[in-house]
Amino acid sequence: MKRYVVGIDLGTSNTVVAYAEAGADEIRVFDIEQLTAPGEVGAQALLPSARYHPAPGELAPGAQQLPWPTPNASDTQTTEPVIGRLARTLGAQVPGRLVASAKSWLSHASVDRLAPILPWGAPDDVGKVSPVDASASYLAHVRAAWNHRFPHAPLEKQDVVLTVPASFDDGARALTLEAARRAQLPALRLLEEPQAAFYDWLFHHRETLQTELAQTRLVLVCDVGGGTTDLTLIKVQVENGEPQLSRIGVGNHLMLGGDNMDLALAHLAESRLAGENARLSAASLSQLVERCRVAKEQLLGEAAPEAVGVTLLGAGSRLIGGARTTQLARDEAERIVVDGFFPAGGPDDLPRRSRAAIVEFGLPYAADAAITRHIAAFLHRFAAQSREALGTTDSDETALPAPLPVPDTLLLNGGVFRAQALSGRLQETLGAWREQPLTVLQNDQPDVAVARGAVAFALARAGRAPRIGGGSPRSYFLVLDEENGKRDGDDDAKTRGICLLPRGTEEGHEVRLDDRVFALRLGHPVQFHLVSTVADTTWRPGEIADVSSSDFVRLPPLSTVVQRQETSGTAGSRAEQERPVRLTAQLTEVGTLEVRCIATNDDTQRWLLEFQLRRDEASGAAANQGERHAGLDEAIALIDRVFGAKSAKVDHKEVKRLRAQLEHCLGPRQNWDGPLLRELFGALWERAARRRRSPDHERLWLNLAGFCVRPGFGYPLDEWRVEQLWTLFDDGIQHVNEGQVWSEWWTLWRRTAGGLDEAAQEQVLEAMRWLEEAASSKKHKLPFDPAKLGHADMVRLYASLERIAAERKVEIGEQLLARLQKPAENHQSWWAVGRIGARLPFYGSAHGVVAPEVATRWLDAILALDWKKVEPAMFAAAQIARMTGDRSRDLEPAVREAVLRRLEGANAPATWVEMVREVVTLDRADTGRVFGEALPAGLKLMGG
Repeated sequence: MKRYVVGIDLGTSNTVVAYAEAGADEIRVFDIEQLTAPGEVGAQALLPSARYHPAPGELAPGAQQLPWPTPNASDTQTTEPVIGRLARTLGAQVPGRLVASAKSWLSHASVDRLAPILPWGAPDDVGKVSPVDASASYLAHVRAAWNHRFPHAPLEKQDVVLTVPASFDDGARALTLEAARRAQLPALRLLEEPQAAFYDWLFHHRETLQTELAQTRLVLVCDVGGGTTDLTLIKVQVENGEPQLSRIGVGNHLMLGGDNMDLALAHLAESRLAGENARLSAASLSQLVERCRVAKEQLLGEAAPEAVGVTLLGAGSRLIGGARTTQLARDEAERIVVDGFFPAGGPDDLPRRSRAAIVEFGLPYAADAAITRHIAAFLHRFAAQSREALGTTDSDETALPAPLPVPDTLLLNGGVFRAQALSGRLQETLGAWREQPLTVLQNDQPDVAVARGAVAFALARAGRAPRIGGGSPRSYFLVLDEENGKRDGDDDAKTRGICLLPRGTEEGHEVRLDDRVFALRLGHPVQFHLVSTVADTTWRPGEIADVSSSDFVRLPPLSTVVQRQETSGTAGSRAEQERPVRLTAQLTEVGTLEVRCIATNDDTQRWLLEFQLRRDEASGAAANQGERHAGLDEAIALIDRVFGAKSAKVDHKEVKRLRAQLEHCLGPRQNWDGPLLRELFGALWERAARRRRSPDHERLWLNLAGFCVRPGFGYPLDEWRVEQLWTLFDDGIQHVNEGQVWSEWWTLWRRTAGGLDEAAQEQVLEAMRWLEEAASSKKHKLPFDPAKLGHADMVRLYASLERIAAERKVEIGEQLLARLQKPAENHQSWWAVGRIGARLPFYGSAHGVVAPEVATRWLDAILALDWKKVEPAMFAAAQIARMTGDRSRDLEPAVREAVLRRLEGANAPATWVEMVREVVTLDRADTGRVFGEALPAGLKLMGG
């Protein structure tokens, strides 16, 4: 039996652990032993989520000794990282060696979160770690500290609940679980942090809950942590004298919290320390942020001083020769933090859309820092649900818009609300919107409430504490195939679905559909469509119903490939393509619907389908295929005539006409959208084996296949499509003496490079280099004319390999610059130089960009050109000098100013000038220019 229930709050700023003994109701905070000074160990409630990478010899032998052995304790050559309180102290003294806010990086999809990229912007001689491994190191420290104190009840064998922001997407949750696995904590349960905070309050008031919530109908939980602002609405209904609680709304991911406040103060201090027009390095700014964190807590705390000194230790900095100090005043802190982040606006004062989000240290912070405006937008989004919970209705006959429904009760959580100035401002603002004060639920210890609430949640699951539930607010149905949805003799085209999860099903409760057997297709793309309804009809699990009425809302489909598993059946049998399965379903505490397909003849054969139910319907629009194109069947027939059975006897003229014929039945090629393109790719892939019949067949197939799957990502199942396409790379092309076939071969891989992982891109790079070296040899033994190789298309492919190491990119860029000195070189090669040196990758991780000093050197060569004669060089300069807001990637202001003057003098498009002057999002035309051609209609990329 597990002796303890343990809750872990893996926070952006601090990690906290709470626990309760099995069968007991007392929740305690676990004091975590950690280094508090070199050679000194202390047990504290908060373990700062910070990791410091000391230089060799920086700390004396034994200065890092903990009460338990470290993994490399016997290796005198290895310098172990420092975790916790001492790490934060050292990071405020030495620039460029502190890993902080790893949790924010877990949710940042524009970087490779498994790559060693932290500390962000640190010099090359500083060891780096991935966001996942940094998070794992904090959990591993917790596990070691716990196991040292409770050796007979190791943490990995207890009932562990780990909290995550409610706004974390599936990717960030999966990476959090991966961090736990690496910390040897593989078996745990996830819980959303705002819910955990409320569970803590519920547990403390469990004996008087009926009285405490007597006047409450709707609770807003506002959790502002170090890295995120998390918003949750909880409905309170009184049934039989007891309050029933159910979550009805969760906010979108908002990277906005205490880190932003520290950074805002650091920018003010920076202007005084470095001068108005100078900037600190990324490492020095990181050090300054740590200093301002401490200053903020003093200036906004009780008995705050009039001012606090902030000192930057600048040893080795080229901007600051020695230590410099400036003062931050209390009224400045209140103006920047209180008025800047919690402005007292009205309920219709919504977030202001700036040109692009603020970026610092590589993290895309929210564009509008006003948390109150984001709360207003959140309440507008859930206005209908809030009115229902509050028992109010829309406007009457006056036709005036209904006032914003504001919750009657507020629970604040997060370390920032220790400052009365911040909590007071938010209470006043919401009270003004509501036109009467709110009930504020007291949270005396916001730093530890989430960890304690995680334990309370586990106790609630065991029936020993109040629980947030009410079950699922909707019933969920799996839409059946059309042929299965029609009853015999039914002429109406009704859509039918099978009830997976009835309304009211509690979270974590598994529903089994034992009376229904389904056929699951394996190894091929499949789509699962869900619909939901709030109707209070009592559905039974497995019941088939007509879901075509307006009561049912269609959700974004789940597209996936269910991989085959080893079976004991006959090789090549139907069982390998399709398996009879039964279904189980459950709603998790973090808002996903988990459907498991279980083989009818083997319970160990299971396939998990996980639907993210909280996505905005707009976000799923691109994934929804919608209506089938009217000309698709005709187009597939045309493809089949050219690439179908040999008996078709198609001459080469008809092969060459296929593209024109496809445009005739589908419309202009540039207007083919994602769903149509991927359907066409499917038809081409099924006929890939016949692409080599003739040079025309091969050239055309490569052209169409690449065009239909470009840019290799951004649409459901693209990863699987590119995996299938990659199996052709080793085969190469058949008609090697045809220059046009080589050109289309390289173009195919340029178009789909975004879907290739680093290893595949390295393989492409090595293949091209080998071919070029062989072609340049006077005694080459290539079985074709090297002039047919398609050098210009290879250059564009080189530039599109964004996942290769930065050092390889520098080598390629330098070689291109050398070639460009030759008059005969194609001017389009400047496009390649611009893409290789770009500050913002098209799809690759931001940590892989070429260093600013290298990019600056390349710019010198571009600025020396006559841009009127070499127009592609102009866009290349804009790409390389582009402003990202991340000072570890951006070029020096003087360099960007020089590019701006040239762009303006050359009458460059306004968007090119703007991208160098400020942080902006490219328009569709310029995003296509970065890619090298137009992108599929409807495809919107994150980084562009």
